[in-house]
Amino acid sequence: MYRNELIETINKICQPGKGILAADESTGTIGKRFSSINLENTHENRIAYRNLLFTTPGLSENISGVILYEETLSDKTTTDERLVAPLLKNNIVLGIKVDMGIKPLYGTSDETVTQGIDDLDVRCRKYYEQGARFAKWRAVLKIDTEKHLPSDLAIHENAVTLARYASICINNGLVPIVEPEILMDGTHSIEESYQISVNVLSAVYSELVRHHVDLDCTLLKPNMVRPGVAGDVKLDSKAVAKYTVSAFQQTVPVSMPGVVFLSGGMSEEDATIALNEINKYESTKPWRLTFSYGRALQASVLNVWGGLSANVEAAQKMLLTRARCNGMASDGKYVQHFEVDENANKTSLHEKNYVY
Repeated sequence: MYRNELIETINKICQPGKGILAADESTGTIGKRFSSINLENTHENRIAYRNLLFTTPGLSENISGVILYEETLSDKTTTDERLVAPLLKNNIVLGIKVDMGIKPLYGTSDETVTQGIDDLDVRCRKYYEQGARFAKWRAVLKIDTEKHLPSDLAIHENAVTLARYASICINNGLVPIVEPEILMDGTHSIEESYQISVNVLSAVYSELVRHHVDLDCTLLKPNMVRPGVAGDVKLDSKAVAKYTVSAFQQTVPVSMPGVVFLSGGMSEEDATIALNEINKYESTKPWRLTFSYGRALQASVLNVWGGLSANVEAAQKMLLTRARCNGMASDGKYVQHFEVDENANKTSLHEKNYVY
């Protein structure tokens, strides 16, 4: 019913030099962000910040889609205009976070499964009517080699739920972004991360096929394959590229059109460099490989803004710079000294057991 429209949406999202701005932080998570700049987490401040992002002149040059939190999709500005109106005006596709967070997966060692599937059909219809054209659902898995995590049960349950979510979205006109995030918490090696990524992605695509999901109408939002952040091994972006592409070649069907990477807590600079190396890596890569970054696009922007209206223009310029850097990286053309990239946040944005 929606197939042609879904493919058109994917083509808009996967344009060369463009990617996704993930601005779907929950009320609690954006409160943590605001606390870092001593700003109160009020509805008015959330609107002010997101309005800063969405009204950035030239944003559509490198941003093709924005993932929203449910509140934002219906929010209005002080002039009674929809908060998302500037995005629609600039042909930026609206996306929506549809999962309801994680809950314990009992019978495992502190592993989780994502909730929100029961009323998803009804909510997807509402989001489509509000103008959303793609969705995102995050599953969370963690590596602990001593405890043999992730367990087969956690992998299976999250893969099944991702497949059910994807099927529901497609039948309601929303492109499903499938996000099986393997946290970078831990001391594991990049080789261990690679093997677990292969196991997880294999399970996810097996369930997508079993649930008769049209892969042409989906996108994948994975982590990059990298060593654990608590280990002693320094991040090597060329090794990240090699292992990430290899994991995809083993598991991701060629009919799946695009990969929109999460940054997973890497610094702004590391996330851009790694994406660039992945796109430069010389091997078979039949998918569009771009970004769907939240923290790695917004960290410096938030710091520059500081909650002050006088800083809006400077913060928007920072957002444009980060978007341009990642736009170039999505084509393998990033130059590290581009513009004012020395202002990029070089510190890790990692949060243990990250939720949002």
